[in-house]
Amino acid sequence: MLKRADGSDQATTVPQRVAPLDRARTLITLLVLLHHSVVNYTHFGSGDKMRWLGFDLVVLFNDSFFMAFMFFISGLFVRDSLARKGSAQFLRDRAWRLGVPFLLSIFVLMPVAYYPTFLRYHLPGTTDFNFLHFWWHTITIGPWPSGPAWFLWVLLALDAMAAAVWLAMPRAIATLGQLVFAMRNRPVAAFVAFLVFSIAVYLPLRLMFGDGSWLEPWGYPLPIQTSRILLYTGYFFAGIGVGAVGLRAGLLAEDGELAKRWSLWLGWALLFYAAILFLVYVKHHWIDLDRPPPVFQISYGLAFALFSAAMVFAVPAILLRFAKSGWGLLDALRPSAYGIFLLHYIFTIWLQYVVYDHSWPALVKSAIVFTGTLSLSWALTVALRKIPVVARMI
Repeated sequence: MLKRADGSDQATTVPQRVAPLDRARTLITLLVLLHHSVVNYTHFGSGDKMRWLGFDLVVLFNDSFFMAFMFFISGLFVRDSLARKGSAQFLRDRAWRLGVPFLLSIFVLMPVAYYPTFLRYHLPGTTDFNFLHFWWHTITIGPWPSGPAWFLWVLLALDAMAAAVWLAMPRAIATLGQLVFAMRNRPVAAFVAFLVFSIAVYLPLRLMFGDGSWLEPWGYPLPIQTSRILLYTGYFFAGIGVGAVGLRAGLLAEDGELAKRWSLWLGWALLFYAAILFLVYVKHHWIDLDRPPPVFQISYGLAFALFSAAMVFAVPAILLRFAKSGWGLLDALRPSAYGIFLLHYIFTIWLQYVVYDHSWPALVKSAIVFTGTLSLSWALTVALRKIPVVARMI
């Protein structure tokens, strides 16, 4: 039986909240909202006619780490949950928390969210504007987008893989946890190992498929970015390993060596992001966009993997190091973060549709979209959580 650092049995330990890690999840939720709020106004995008180059930097920063980070954070608590519940109950709970919201998203929330796009690009008199007609066309003919909900089905599939490992190889997760725990006082070695690991799980598929390819089996709304399949899987199981022997005394301990060196991880992350920016500049000025040379593909893949890995160290380390500082907004949002993630896309796209015809600066439009999205999705989540069956889900 795997033991915690203090010798207690994990299987009987009541789960405790780790505030800095809760804040990390909430922070990523806010970055998702920000990402979707500004992506329509990027200089190199194809959305609104009002654009700003600064938003390209925001979108590039987010896209280069935040989904992989979400899978890492999601893996941290899997071992404890499996130990308490067993594989069967664990999967039932995950199906309720992930599977049901995913089905609601693809059948209800995403059609509502994407309806403004249909209205925008189909002029009056050219087609039926009835929403039910649009909904039926979406699920029978397509395209049938899943929007941000793709994260839910992928996470559910990874949870199923973890449950299968738990049943078939009960010592595998324990062994992984011990290996990670042994590096708790050697964060630099852990950092280097994770950099190498990130390159190994990302670069090969990146070189094979490029970064823009999406796998969508049989046209169903089950997409995943092809080049990142192993990256997301690897980060999820890395999170399981970090959380397997207790978060409070392991690599992510609040007073641990990793947290104390937060500035080192942040410095490396900024350096790797600067490398990404340099390569993007090279791409737009010095090379053929349609056929970038292999040296560029390899360089960009390396910079992406290294930045993603560094952020996995930097974000938790900062939140752990300054755990006692004021994080009022993140703490206030924490109970509603999952609901906000599920609902926000409706408000994002509808607000972008409302402000589209106005000639306001991109900063003004994005501010309206972001604040409106956050306020409305937060308020709706709070209201929905008053319903007991919904509160158990989100």
